[in-house]
Amino acid sequence: MTTETAETQPAPAGTRTPLMTAEGLTKYFPVRGGFPIKRTVGAVHAVDGLDFTVHEGESFGLVGESGCGKSTTGRLLARLLEPSGGTLTYRDRDITHASRRELAPIRSEIQMIFQDPYSSLNPRQTVGTIIGGPMEINGIRPPGGRAARVRELLETVGLNPEHYNRFPHEFSGGQRQRIGVARALALEPRLIVADEPVSALDVSIQAQVVNLLRKVQEELGIAFLFIAHDLAVVRHFSQRIAVMYLGKIVEVGDREAIHQRPRHPYTHALLSAVPEVALEHPDGTPAEPPRERIRLQGDVPSPTDPPSGCRFRTRCWKAQDLCAEQEPPLVRIEGNAEGHLTACHFPEAGTTLAADRPEPVLPAPVEP
Repeated sequence: MTTETAETQPAPAGTRTPLMTAEGLTKYFPVRGGFPIKRTVGAVHAVDGLDFTVHEGESFGLVGESGCGKSTTGRLLARLLEPSGGTLTYRDRDITHASRRELAPIRSEIQMIFQDPYSSLNPRQTVGTIIGGPMEINGIRPPGGRAARVRELLETVGLNPEHYNRFPHEFSGGQRQRIGVARALALEPRLIVADEPVSALDVSIQAQVVNLLRKVQEELGIAFLFIAHDLAVVRHFSQRIAVMYLGKIVEVGDREAIHQRPRHPYTHALLSAVPEVALEHPDGTPAEPPRERIRLQGDVPSPTDPPSGCRFRTRCWKAQDLCAEQEPPLVRIEGNAEGHLTACHFPEAGTTLAADRPEPVLPAPVEP
């Protein structure tokens, strides 16, 4: 088996111009204890050595269990948090530890859509002030004035321009999230970090917001880091997907390769938990065999004291002694699709899942 490190991975089939690159990206949060004098007694390894690239105009999905470090990664890319280690490169410029003054010219190019549409909007400000505020802060005076631009953005995200003077409490959850999208678009960014933008919404509203983001991406060419729990939503929106576990990326690949031929056992377990629509033949027999449900044993280890070697080994049914002794690198395995990387000493054999099986032959409708 020949391998290729993540640094030498080929670029994706789409746009190949790197926009944001993370190399060894790390974020530790100190844990303090003791009485009466508190001191640092440990650290939460929220993000621990991530390597990935978001390309121009690309939608890059990030999935994993709660607490794996997805939101922290998004905030690091938006430089809302200071990295503990590694490097962040934006358009060939190192912004890892850039000062507030050095970040000022690129702040408008990196925007964020927050998870909770109820707490991310100021309840004391009108919609016009919320969306127009970033333009005022950055001294942007669009043709026709800021008010006209705000009304245009409201129309772009599917809201009535007459809502300009309304307050957030007068809107539903889906409408509030649309306001958050309009605010992110106000400065015409090149990269939007969408931190679980639909997880707090009803299923029908989720589809509307995701379709809105797809439309925005196609029309404006904006790159997205799309963070979500729902694998179906990520597959619908993202072109490439990274799977995180306990602060580490364990698999990266295009959406079809991840969903149809996953190589990491953790990815297999995640996909097995996705509900399936059971199709049947006219005689009542299943049209396709059900996907095997993989139930992981045990709890997620503490991020303050992660396991040695592979962090998934304590819940993995394929773990061996090597998994505890050596951390598996994120590599490309020969025979895989271009750019499909896996961090596993004993990867799966690329088993074809139900999504890759041929469609069942259903009976033709009866003519009236």
